[in-house]
Parts: sequence; C-alpha cells; structure tokens
Amino acid sequence: MTGNSFGVAFKITTCGESHGGAVAVIIDGCPPGIVISAEEIQAELDRRKPGQSRITSPRQEQDKIHILSGLFEGKTTGTPLLLLAYNADMRPEDYEALKKVYRPSHADFTYMMKYGRRDFRGSGRASARETLARVAAGAIAKKYLREQLNLEILSYVEQVGSLRADINHQTVQAAAIEANIMRCPNPEWAEKMIQLVERVKNEGDSIGGIIKCVIRNIPPGLGEPVFDKLPADLAKAMLSINAAKGFEIGSGFSSADMRGSEHNDPMALKNGKPGFSSNHAGGTLGGISTGEDIYFRVAFKPVSTIGKQQQTLNQDQEAILLEASGRHDPCVLPRAVPIVDAMAALVMIDHYLRQQRMKLGSSD
Repeated sequence: MTGNSFGVAFKITTCGESHGGAVAVIIDGCPPGIVISAEEIQAELDRRKPGQSRITSPRQEQDKIHILSGLFEGKTTGTPLLLLAYNADMRPEDYEALKKVYRPSHADFTYMMKYGRRDFRGSGRASARETLARVAAGAIAKKYLREQLNLEILSYVEQVGSLRADINHQTVQAAAIEANIMRCPNPEWAEKMIQLVERVKNEGDSIGGIIKCVIRNIPPGLGEPVFDKLPADLAKAMLSINAAKGFEIGSGFSSADMRGSEHNDPMALKNGKPGFSSNHAGGTLGGISTGEDIYFRVAFKPVSTIGKQQQTLNQDQEAILLEASGRHDPCVLPRAVPIVDAMAALVMIDHYLRQQRMKLGSSD
C-alpha cells in the first residue's frame, strides 16, 4: 500500500487502523536538538481526541502518546522518531453487521475495488483515527517553527452549514478559538453553531462547514516551483484530511469575480522592507511565500455515517436499506481544527528545511 508518507525534508509515514492495536507515525528528517516532551505532544492530541464534548463522537480514547525513538535527554537526536498511541475503546463487534455492506459515501466500496478486501471495522485505514499520527508529528513541527521563526498557525471554525461567522483572521487569537467547544472565536456565532449541530444530531443527521487557517510570521522565499509550490502542497495536505472537499487560498474563488485592478496587491515599503498594501494573493506569489500572512479555507463535507435510512448495496450487489449506528461525530469541524493546524505545520517545516538546505548548497 503506497501513499502513507508525506513530506520531503521532514517526512512522516503513518500506520494503524481505527480498531487495530495502535496508530503510529515515523518522522524522518526531524532536526536534532528540539526540546520536546510527550506532554507537549499530548496537549495537541487532546484537542483532536474523541469524547471531548457533547458535539463530538462519544468514543473514549485517551490517545496517550509514547515516544519510542529519536529522543534522548529530552531532545530530538536527528534520527527517526517513532510516536505511538495504543487504541483502547475499540468495539469491532459493532461493525460485524456491516461486514459485507457498502456504507453510503464511505470508502468501503473503493477500498474493495482497489485491494480486493477491506477492514470493515470502523473503516480501517480510511478512518479519521489515522489523523492522530499527523497531529502528533505536527506538534513537533509547530514547536520548531515557533522557536526558529516565531511562526504562528491558527485554525478555527468559520462556518457550519449556512452559518458563517464574521471573523477577522488578521486579529484572531488562540485563546478565543479554544474558548468554546466549537472552536469558533466569535462566541455569539459559536453558540448558534453548537445549537445547529445539536439539532442535526438529534435528527440523526450530520452537517459540514468550513475551517479557516492563518499562518503568521512567514519568511519570504519558501516554496519549490513548479510542482511543489507552497500553496499546491498546502492544498494537497488539506485535501488529504478525511472529509475535506474543497480548498482555496487568499481570495480563492471570489477572485473569479474580480478584475486585475481589484485583485492585484500593490507593493510598498513596510518597516523599511518590501511588502504589500493588500493580500488578495494569500501570502504567496508564483508558489513562493511573500512574507505576508498565508490564509486559506478548507471545506468539510457532512459526516457520512448518519442515523437516517439510506439506499445502498452489499458485496453481493443486492439492494438494501441501511440505518447506521455507532459512535460518530455529527460535525467533524471542532476536532478537525488541530488536524488543519498540524498539516499546515508539516508543510511549512518541510519547505523551511528545504530552503535551508538550498542555502547551504549555494554557499559551496
């Protein structure tokens, strides 16, 4: 099975299934000397784990992280790191009735078509539980970027269903994001969103929405044209997240309604350095960072598992009606926020380290 690794200079490889023994990640290319502890990684994982509020999956997993290699005396050694969290609250018997059923909008059918077999226990490898590994690796990336560049990554829920909050990404702060269970920094809109999710949950349904991310204090010059452009890698990273269906950076799709005279970002000196008086581009030009904030939006679909009856097929191609049950999020957005953070951090550290290597090479 390919497609389990991400990154070039800072490369992660994840493994594990929803109801297997554990979920793990190997990090290759991590710089030596980073002071990191299991507790720091755990803080990020606790933002992602199930059972954290009344609008998330009730599955009870502590997601306790174990650092099995690549760390000595509290610092990274430069050799591969192995991070692992054992699964605990597993109920594979809940899926026995679905052994031969293709659940609507899940990966059941496509995994069977690709591999000729599938792990029917909670979607196996296709489960969002795999993202635990990404968040663990992202915690290390975030700390390195913060210490080296003072780089800050903030993601938050901007929209649930048709409810879109009025939030200025230029001024949003981490404390406001974590102030409520929706992770929407506008408290009034957060309450409306929570009520909507609870109503949808009680109806046996699910709902999607949009997460916005802003990355601050980025040095200019990061990005590897032409195929590894910074926004292209950010797009790939975000669309690799379970349930992600759309990505736009800067003015995104709204730029289609603009003219060049409206969309162009005029250049000007800012604090004695070249800068821009607007940022429709979203912090990149030609696939390379400009030094302005990078901001983008990621659209997430409604969770596929719902309590309403749906038409589907089984592996014998027989039509059946399915009313799913189990422990699922009615809305993925609150738990997806730290995943977006992590994937953004993994892209940024990878491109920063690639740029550092290029500088070293050019000095010879």
